[in-house]
Order: sequence, then structure tokens, then C-alpha cells
Amino acid sequence: MRVKRFAGLIAGLAAVALVAGCSAGGGTAGGDQKVTVWLYPVMADEAQHKAFWDETIADFEKANEGITVEYEIFPWANRDESLQTAIAANKGPDLVYLIPDQLVAYEKSIEPMDDYLSEEHKSQLLENVASSVTLEPGLMGAPMLTSAQPLICNAAAFEAAGVTEYPETWDDARELAPKFTEAGMQLFNYTASAEATLNMTFYPLLWQAGGAVYDDSGAVAFNSDAGVEALTFLTELAEAGALDPDTLTSLPPIEQTGIAQGKTACTWVNATAELTDIWGEENVKVLPPLTNEETIAYGTVGSLSMLKGSKVKDAAGKFAEYATSAEVLKPYLTEAGFFSALDVEPINTPDSLMGQVEQYVPVTTVGELAPSSRALMGVLSPEIQAALLGQKTPEQALEDAAKAAEPLLK
Repeated sequence: MRVKRFAGLIAGLAAVALVAGCSAGGGTAGGDQKVTVWLYPVMADEAQHKAFWDETIADFEKANEGITVEYEIFPWANRDESLQTAIAANKGPDLVYLIPDQLVAYEKSIEPMDDYLSEEHKSQLLENVASSVTLEPGLMGAPMLTSAQPLICNAAAFEAAGVTEYPETWDDARELAPKFTEAGMQLFNYTASAEATLNMTFYPLLWQAGGAVYDDSGAVAFNSDAGVEALTFLTELAEAGALDPDTLTSLPPIEQTGIAQGKTACTWVNATAELTDIWGEENVKVLPPLTNEETIAYGTVGSLSMLKGSKVKDAAGKFAEYATSAEVLKPYLTEAGFFSALDVEPINTPDSLMGQVEQYVPVTTVGELAPSSRALMGVLSPEIQAALLGQKTPEQALEDAAKAAEPLLK
């Protein structure tokens, strides 16, 4: 099994629902080439989201006579089942929004974009973004957006604990943790529930330790010395009372956590916008990801991917390049709270909170890509939780997870 290794860099987003009567896969409409696109509600305001795509498509069609574009915005639920059904029935769209682990899952059904995007456009892609959507066949999508999950701390919580320095390294965290527990507080809000994706929880620590989920041969690598070091770091914090105990066993609404109560000081899981609502903008402190062997965080990449079943590949490629260009996407990204996948001027002012997060996009990664990525989390998550609850040692938990993962790799 081949594994796509990360190259140093970026919730996910994705979902597809097959709608009865949806005819896709390209074709003609009144003599025109018709490009069909499946999209998802990235913007919170549904009307605003639709208005953006209506305007974008109208502008594209005006400049590209003979090409029409039809789109649908689908809900997030049942994305894989619906896309698989559509592909099997040869009713998939020409273009569909996918995230990196889906690129691996649908690799055989995706047409590489290398020959459909201009050299100028491809040269603008951030190096880590291009790496995250490149598999053996080539560039598996036209990247639209990236995200970043650096460390974010509550200045008011630090003041309440009498702490004046913010953590930069794992050693800093170990040193600061007792100061928070002595004040009846916690340093971090690690979420151990199986409902939480490991991309946002354990994997950043694994990468910071210099580890990886898979090795180059496709075997699991999370049970390496780096993996044990990362899980030991977490278990030490849990034993010291430096992790929110409620989020170790469940995934409660943020309003019911120590983050909202001002008792938990830092997070690498929550978004800036939700923390601003809870802490107040003046208390949100955006910091670099924690450092151990590496300084690295998680971030997703969303792309428009072309399906092999498309009958209008050239037209679909033209629209993909236009719709993912910096000028067209800027208002979309600004409203949705994501960042550009291109090496262009930042879309946020440097002193804004989003601008502070945006500066860490170059030190984010989507991780290694493999067909078993999602299923692997299902066997690894409960073992990590068992270690955090003191039921297993870090070594035993990771070895047990590695054994349970063996059938997934075949």
C-alpha cells in the first residue's frame, strides 16, 4: 500500500449527498458544454454562499462562451456513500469538492488536474498545499482553501493563574502545568473522545515529536519512539490534572467545557471565531504550534477535483482554474474563515486574529494519506483514551492499536 507522506504543511470539510434526479458527468445543454459541480455549505449564510457561486459562474460564463456551469450545494451527511453511489452509476459530477483523505479513497475515479490547470496557476500553489493533493497519478485537485490550527490561549486564564509566560515547547508546558493545577485550572483541553478526529488532537503531537502515522512502506508508524513520546507527554499532563477531565471521556458542547468556563487556558483544537465569542477578542492569544522536534500543526486543504467520468474535461478544467483563482476566491475565503491555497498576499490584515492565524499556514500539514486513514482512527482513538485514563501504558496502548490496525492495511 502506498502512502502519501506530508511535506511540512494544512475541518475538514467534505460531504456529498446524491439527489434524486441529479444528472451529472458533463454533456451538452443547448449545444453548450455543460459542467456540473457539487459543492457544500462552507459559508454559514446559505443565501450568501449561493450568491457567491451564482456571481462566480455568471462571470465565468460571460468570459467563456459555449460553456455553462450548473452546481448543487449538498449537505455534509453521508458524503462517501452518496459519492460512491453516484460514481458507480456514472452520475457523478464533473467537479466535486474533496479533502485529502478522500483524494486517496477515490483516486481511481479522479482525473489528475496537471494537464487542465495552467503552469502559472500551478506555480502559485503553496508547496505544502500542492504536496497535500499530489498522489502517484499527479495533482488530484485544484486547491481552493487551507486552514490552520495553531496554539490559542486565553490571556484572562493566564492572568487568573498568575502565569505571565505562554508555552512554546513541550518542556514549557510541563513547567507551566502545575501552576494551573494549583489554581484549580487546566493548561489544555485535549479531547480523547472517539468522536473527535485525531488530525486535530493526537496527530499534531505525533508530528511535533518527529513521528508519523504511516511509514513509507504503508505500515503503521504511530507506535514508534516518537509516538510513545507524544502519548507519554499527554499522559503525564493527564496524571498531573493539566487536561480538562470532562473532554477525556466525552465531547461536550464547548459551552460546557473548561474552555468556556475560563478554567482551561489553551487549545489547538478550537477555531478562533468560537473562542472570540467565549473569551472576548481581547483575551484571544494566537501562538505558534507547540514545538518539540518539530513546529507543526494540522490544517485541511479543500479542492475541486475532476472525475474521470466527465465528458467535458477541458471545460471543467477551465472552470476549476477560474473558481480557485486568488481574486475570485478572496471574498469566499474571508467570509468562510479559511485561507488561500496560493502563494499570494494574505487575505487578512496581519494584526487581526485571522491574520495572526494565517501566518502559521506554512507550518501546517494534512499528514500522510492512505486509504485506511479514517478507519485507522477508529482503532487508535480508544487506545489513546485508555492510556489517558490510566488503564494502559503509552507503549501498550500504541502496540495494541498497531495490532488492531493490521487488517486495515491489507
